Amino acid sequence: METDTAGSGPERGGLRWRRILLKLSGEALMGSREFGIDPEVVDAVAAEVAEVHALGVQVGIVIGGGNIFRGVAAAARGTVDRVTGDQMGMLATVINSLAFQDALEKHGVPTRVLSAIEMNKVAEPFIRRRAIRHLEKGRVIVVAAGTGNPYFTTDTAAALRAMEIRAEVVLKATKVDGIYDRDPEKDPAARKIDEITYREVLERRLAVMDATAISLCMDNHLPIIVFNLRKRGNILAVVRGERVGSLVKE
Repeated sequence: METDTAGSGPERGGLRWRRILLKLSGEALMGSREFGIDPEVVDAVAAEVAEVHALGVQVGIVIGGGNIFRGVAAAARGTVDRVTGDQMGMLATVINSLAFQDALEKHGVPTRVLSAIEMNKVAEPFIRRRAIRHLEKGRVIVVAAGTGNPYFTTDTAAALRAMEIRAEVVLKATKVDGIYDRDPEKDPAARKIDEITYREVLERRLAVMDATAISLCMDNHLPIIVFNLRKRGNILAVVRGERVGSLVKE
């Protein structure tokens, strides 16, 4: 695995990373709406992925489902059982993944949706070797339905799938430009952290990814770059090795 810093400079034909796992939250797809999918936002993100794909970068994507349904929140309110809520959330990620596949294909990018829950009419089952083969053939893969198991978030699914497909880095797309010591939207004095170790993230309980995802990345030396999805060109800048966002590493 690559473990150098994000700002170590362009490599391998001007690209720092050749195989990436992009983690998108469901909320990232709804734009300014209160729920659902904003087609303009989805198209804009798909255009950026298409730009990176055109350079020869192999791209895997994991999308959350919080813009449609949050199983944890529903379980906390007592409206549904936790397992049922998580299963509903997994199905929400499939909806988002199909929407993103459609947007990518409109930009001329061959795309496959691979689901952890078998639903052969709409998506392929996630099979590790098949996923890697799709990447090697120049297809973007969108991995849906999380891990297929309740009690695991899509952050954990992203870390797991990144390791299974041998991604070199996890790109965590957010609405702020990196990791902060406090919530920058609530505290203007919040300080941005350019680099931090996995252990520090866990000890300080920073809202990067959940603890299971961070631990998986730490155990397998998989770097995480947290960046602002709303700034056009950030995905391309990251894969070129430019200093963007915050880096979580050993």
